[in-house]
Amino acid sequence: MTETRKLARSEWHDYFDRVARGVGTREVQIEVAALNLGDQVAAEWIGMTNLSYDPKDDVLQVGTDHLDHNIPHPAEIWVAESTDGVEAIEVKRDNGVTEIIRLAKPLLLPAPQSASQNA
Repeated sequence: MTETRKLARSEWHDYFDRVARGVGTREVQIEVAALNLGDQVAAEWIGMTNLSYDPKDDVLQVGTDHLDHNIPHPAEIWVAESTDGVEAIEVKRDNGVTEIIRLAKPLLLPAPQSASQNA
């Protein structure tokens, strides 16, 4: 069963660090939806090699083997997770644009690192 939850902004950096550690190369589709654009597929089932949040520049960075897709100034981030792992990530921006990153196969996240592992 898939559950969707909103990530608190304070979770973003650590959550996406965990995603980056477990991603390897994972097939993703990136959809962009906005009132003035309609729904568009920005990338269709390409290999994602990295997904990270940079708090300094306030950008969610999606690295793929074909392009780097940046999502600047996210207002909300929602994740769809099941017992198999992360299935999709929805990013809502202040300007009304919503971007959805769908994973072809769920990504099981590594356990959070403890403070002693980060030292």
